[in-house]
Amino acid sequence: MKFFYSDDQALHRPQHFMQRGQLKKAEDQPERGEVLKAAALRAGLEACEARPFPDDKLAAVHTPRYLDFLKNGFEMWSQLPDFSDEIRPNVHPAADGDHSGANYPDHIIGRAGWHLADCASPIGRDTARAAISAAHVSLSAADVMLNGEREAYALCRPPGHHASADQAAGHCYLNNLAIGASHLTAKFPKLAVLDIDVHHGNGTQSIFYDRNDVLTISIHADPRQFYPFFAGYEHETGSGAGEGFNLNIPLPLGTGEALWLANIEDSLVRILDFSPAALVVALGLDAYERDPLGAFGVTTSGFRTAGGLIGALDLPVLLVHEGGYLTDALEDNLQGFLSTFRAERG
Repeated sequence: MKFFYSDDQALHRPQHFMQRGQLKKAEDQPERGEVLKAAALRAGLEACEARPFPDDKLAAVHTPRYLDFLKNGFEMWSQLPDFSDEIRPNVHPAADGDHSGANYPDHIIGRAGWHLADCASPIGRDTARAAISAAHVSLSAADVMLNGEREAYALCRPPGHHASADQAAGHCYLNNLAIGASHLTAKFPKLAVLDIDVHHGNGTQSIFYDRNDVLTISIHADPRQFYPFFAGYEHETGSGAGEGFNLNIPLPLGTGEALWLANIEDSLVRILDFSPAALVVALGLDAYERDPLGAFGVTTSGFRTAGGLIGALDLPVLLVHEGGYLTDALEDNLQGFLSTFRAERG
């Protein structure tokens, strides 16, 4: 089994994010990528450097103005007097998700508020390069599946499932999973997405919400008490043609691995009922009991069990890494998941 990464992902070195009104050290540090890479090697996967892809692969998911902001925003920001070393928003348009009635601004401060949904996704000088490389990691993993591989792991950093078509959010800049899934549709026109990150994949949901060729399922902490707060509720089931093809499974804070695993098993049954051509997994490890941004009580053993459950599914599977932050068990959690996943693949 192959896994893909890019050294350019380490260029993203966020300094701070806002938590409970305080600026704190950002949790998504470059060291996280090295820990994940070591885990994949320990699990026996073959390391492969990602290759570049044309921008139209990103534009299949993200708006032109957002891609322009991501690539060129820091240069505009750096022309401001007394600018900081990261773009952070201090003003936002109307709160509804599509900014109805708001005018798209010319000024970089206004654009920061438009495209950065929260204070957890600062953009530094090299953030765009790192985020684009993470998208290329996902595309490279998807590409080998188009060429016959039954599974692949995209070691993406920064993560992506909170990024919508027009916004960054929650440490995420480009929706790596949606970009990889879009590439997969060249061979697999009907897809299922299973998100097991502790946070709801609100960006992924918004991208696929009106489609019936992609079933999206997210198992996450109840947004009534946890990020992203504004999405991830049970009544969000899709719209238009996509009605009934989005399933949210919010679980109480403190949920242990027995309930978490039971919902993964139920979700896999729902996926098989959908009869997709392939499965894309948002592989977040922040359901871990001691994750700094977590809310569940999943142990390393729980991740090993989850890997086996998902690996046993008789479908091509693309694993796209999402959350899971630096703890003493991060490497063991990923290695355990990948080892049992790989063992079930035969």
